[in-house]
Amino acid sequence: MKIITAIIIVFIALAFGTSWVVAVNNTHAIKFVVPKGWPQPVYDFKQNPLTAEGFELGRKLFYDGRLSKDGNFACASCHQQFAAFTTYDHNLSHGFNNSFTRRNAPPLFNLAWQKEFMWDGGINHLDLQPLAPITDANEMAETIQNVLNKLKKDTAYRRMFKAAFGDENITTQRMTKAISQFVVMMVSANSKYDKVMRGEDSFNLPQRLGYEIFKRKCINCHTEPMFTDYSYRNAGLTTDDYLADIGRMKITNKPADSMKFKVPSLRNAAVTAPYGHDGRFVSLLSVMNFYRNDVVNYSTTDSLLKHGIPLSNFEIGQLTAFIYTLTDSSFLKDPRFAPPGFENRMPAPPAEHVH
Repeated sequence: MKIITAIIIVFIALAFGTSWVVAVNNTHAIKFVVPKGWPQPVYDFKQNPLTAEGFELGRKLFYDGRLSKDGNFACASCHQQFAAFTTYDHNLSHGFNNSFTRRNAPPLFNLAWQKEFMWDGGINHLDLQPLAPITDANEMAETIQNVLNKLKKDTAYRRMFKAAFGDENITTQRMTKAISQFVVMMVSANSKYDKVMRGEDSFNLPQRLGYEIFKRKCINCHTEPMFTDYSYRNAGLTTDDYLADIGRMKITNKPADSMKFKVPSLRNAAVTAPYGHDGRFVSLLSVMNFYRNDVVNYSTTDSLLKHGIPLSNFEIGQLTAFIYTLTDSSFLKDPRFAPPGFENRMPAPPAEHVH
């Protein structure tokens, strides 16, 4: 077991493209790399230093169904890697006891730059985020204490918590910090768009025209390089009669925040359908048709959208071509973020690269 663990740690260190050193508690530090030209992340790494051991523990937790009441729903159940860690082709995700989630699962990437989480910003720290789905009756439907009890009975988990944190003490804080170490490393910054910005590739004509249209008509809300400004906006949507979701107003109790939802990133948008907080839009075309035809002008509709967005069929075609350049295929297939054990099916790294 120790040999396998050591191999995994070496694989992680090599995969992250950084040399690693022994840190506190004999852990192996891994470096968070900010892509060139990007802003500094807001996540406080000093409060949760990244280590190969913590990352691997977080990955195991992320893919473990035992965090749910019946053992069937892991974090990965709603956040699937090939769909940029959202739920593929479902407007709402399946939860405990044949229930459904109340919102469309957001994709997971570039979380280090987010101050608030969920569609309404109801969670204000990444380390707290897992507690919501774990305890939600429509999702994992478990209690935190029951989760901790399950983990404490597992000798593998006791070893992994000791490796990551210095002793076998399994706590809520350590569990959520480990999950954060895993998901915070999910950086998506290697799409064709990124390669073009780095001078490694070039757009074809439809992609270039789409980028120009994007900069004229979309960039105020979907700001580069994150392709969101992380604001909350009322896009002129009608309220779903069944879900009755009022958006950020649920958090602030302010009528001015009625139907305001976080602006989603357009990165990997081509693989994250359906769209919207309730998944009502089945395709990119349906989103664009909404913005050009169906925006409702409420008192709280965002000022940029009160008259919709005028888009011709030609512009929609070019915009779609550009949005496809935001798909980061290397991120969608990155073995670091696959289920535990996946690296055992990868070729062994050359011996001279092992430090």
